[in-house]
Amino acid sequence: MKIFNSEDIRAIDRRTMETDGISSLELIERVAQGVASEIASRWRPNKPVMVFAGSGKNGADALSVARILSLLGFSVTVYLLNIGGNRLGRDCRDCRDKLIAEAPGVAFKEITGNFTMPEINSSHLVIDGLFGTGLKGALTGGFMMLVRYINDSGATVVSIDVPSGMNGDLCTDAVNRNIIHADLTLTVQFPRPAFFMKENAELIGEWKALDINLNQEIIRSTPTGFHLVESNEVRSLLRPRSLFSSKADYGSALLVAGSYGMMGAAVLSARGALRAGAGKVSVHAPMCGYEILQSSVPEAMFIADSDSSKLVVGSIKPEHDYSAIGLGCGLGTHENTVNALEKFLQSRTRPVVLDADALNCIAKRPSMLSDIPVLSVLTPHAGEFDRLFGNNPTDEARLLKAIDVAHYYNITILLKGHYTALVRPDHKVYFNSTGTPAMATPGSGDVLTGVITSLMAQGYKPEVSALIGAFVHGLAGEIAAEANGDYGVTAGDIAANIGVAIKSLMRK
Repeated sequence: MKIFNSEDIRAIDRRTMETDGISSLELIERVAQGVASEIASRWRPNKPVMVFAGSGKNGADALSVARILSLLGFSVTVYLLNIGGNRLGRDCRDCRDKLIAEAPGVAFKEITGNFTMPEINSSHLVIDGLFGTGLKGALTGGFMMLVRYINDSGATVVSIDVPSGMNGDLCTDAVNRNIIHADLTLTVQFPRPAFFMKENAELIGEWKALDINLNQEIIRSTPTGFHLVESNEVRSLLRPRSLFSSKADYGSALLVAGSYGMMGAAVLSARGALRAGAGKVSVHAPMCGYEILQSSVPEAMFIADSDSSKLVVGSIKPEHDYSAIGLGCGLGTHENTVNALEKFLQSRTRPVVLDADALNCIAKRPSMLSDIPVLSVLTPHAGEFDRLFGNNPTDEARLLKAIDVAHYYNITILLKGHYTALVRPDHKVYFNSTGTPAMATPGSGDVLTGVITSLMAQGYKPEVSALIGAFVHGLAGEIAAEANGDYGVTAGDIAANIGVAIKSLMRK
């Protein structure tokens, strides 16, 4: 699914009206029908509804929602904020007149001057139609006080399009206290880029995109830098296997992983690689890991480092031309390991996967960033990313930094989180839509590294491997959570369900 910024969405609206021969009022009615239908499916008509409408298009949407809900039997009170008078847009004025004419049961109050805050409590359902994406800059004055009052009321809040006061695009300087805190955001046609940032979760609550039948050809032809990865896209990328294939057809993956006390990371990574379908999987690890790997993952081959507990300089010299190499899971950050990684990267020209302690080693010696082969995949969580590229106060700031550094170093960054973001060197960002809090468990990232390395070994491009890998990994976590619950999932459960996740995708 494409994700557009506010300016692009307004352009798509305009072009849809021109191409399909429909009016702005018809689009408003489509939005209102979708919002009212969603509300009616969640709450009974005995829930008192209080609507706050601004003077623009978002206010017009809210007034139309109020009219429809009243006709469905809801008790509705409307406050139309027309401060100063004669501030209403044409659509908002038309929707006001239609509301008054067709829904006489609505308690309608148009505010042109001083506004006394109405009593709002936890029994109310508040519909926020104050500003949507039409706001330029932060809320101030009376509107800021109204937003704070609504937030403190304990009422259930539904925002139309985006919570008022929030910029739906990426904006790193917002003050959350001055933005509506919605329980449900019913956004129009597309989610907004800001919906995928952790710090905005308390503002958006649950979100749902309402399809108002904007012109699909116009949507397809409108470029964007943001996408939400969905199952149909991943399914189209996965290649079915030939009846006459052999393991030689699915590549050889090398995982450089593990150290004394952290061999479990190597085990989990190897299991992820095997379950994702690599033809051959080898693990290069210190000698201390020999018995652990051979007994825990007998399907994988073991290559012993000359040191008993860590990697040493010059030890990463692949004897074979492996199809893909992933490094970092449980490696540790001993000085000898840092040196070994640096020497390897300086000799490598083809893309690799770098995770965990490989990233931490690079953070200890930042000059190594320039040694990373182009198009390599880095898979940091927030802490690892900040160690590499400097502290970032928010997810939005971190994502913007990732877009810059991915382009600068010509690498792919898979920034892990609830909506894992695949950041390509061409500035495009793909948010992953699978996953569950159950995956917040030790070793989950090691499995992901194995999956991505496995897919690269099978011939998928690095950025495609990262996209498929993140989606499949999240889906495997969801499947594991169904059996074990959010508290009980282990990384081993995720690895065990990688193949099941791929199977479920390819069957649909």
